[in-house]
Amino acid sequence: MSQSQLPLRVAVILPCYNEEAAIGQTVAAFRATLPDATVYVYDNNSRDRTADYARAAGAVVRTERMQGKGHVVRRMFADIEADVYVMADGDATYDASAAPALIDRLVEERLDMVVGARRSEIELAYRPGHRLGNKLLTGMLAQLFGRSFSDILSGYRVFSRRFVKSFPILSEGFEIETEISVHALELRMPCAEIETDYAARPEGSVSKLSTYRDGWRILRTILNLYRIERPVLFFGLAGALLLLVALVLAEPLAETYFATGLVPRLPTAILSTGLTLLAFLSFFSGVILDTVTRGRREMRRLAYLALPAVGEG
Repeated sequence: MSQSQLPLRVAVILPCYNEEAAIGQTVAAFRATLPDATVYVYDNNSRDRTADYARAAGAVVRTERMQGKGHVVRRMFADIEADVYVMADGDATYDASAAPALIDRLVEERLDMVVGARRSEIELAYRPGHRLGNKLLTGMLAQLFGRSFSDILSGYRVFSRRFVKSFPILSEGFEIETEISVHALELRMPCAEIETDYAARPEGSVSKLSTYRDGWRILRTILNLYRIERPVLFFGLAGALLLLVALVLAEPLAETYFATGLVPRLPTAILSTGLTLLAFLSFFSGVILDTVTRGRREMRRLAYLALPAVGEG
């Protein structure tokens, strides 16, 4: 890797929970590939000897007590000072030998994030349920922002310092990868993807992901993204549905009124009127929240631009 001309501080950051079967191998692989980098392992209340094996392999071991990957990444981004950050999982599934190419791409093209898009021929390494959720989320983000990544849920990423230090992490769990992707797309940061090999976990290592539980998280993330990033669309659709129901209820009442001049079903008329009012309130809420969203996006952009690009300063 061409770091002689650009002596950058590189930090490899590995969030871990009960990974004693794989963490030693993971740390060793990154230390061999990036000998000048510092490897940090943040142990998230592991009940096994993850911390001991990581320390024995040469990593700097720290602890985050708040449970959840989002909490760990927030702590890592806040604590660690570097110019380039290489984030991966501690389960030995990501190809450490691809890290120099990811870093070179980041530095040479002055990017803020390079995603290691997973490529695997092993079915157990990348389960069908996770593939489906990835495709759904990728398509949704493409609709929201006009572009997306091919592997939104990849945990293998290289960041610039200005990405890390301007990212206000809100996630608590495994949805952190989605939030990272949205942050980059929302601020139109220069990013890239490189395909990397993805392997099955070593024997004795168990995945913490659940297809159904994390599938629900993905669905919830999709709804929240529409609500937060496109409030006019989200609340406009809700308002349109309310207005449609109100019109369906009001149609026979209107026919009766024009024919007889009477409104025999007063409760239905009141309900229809209430739904119409709620529909317009929903429309206006979307318009108001859109203004708030734009202001929040501008503040994030200013915080991002206040930091130098990779290789500067």
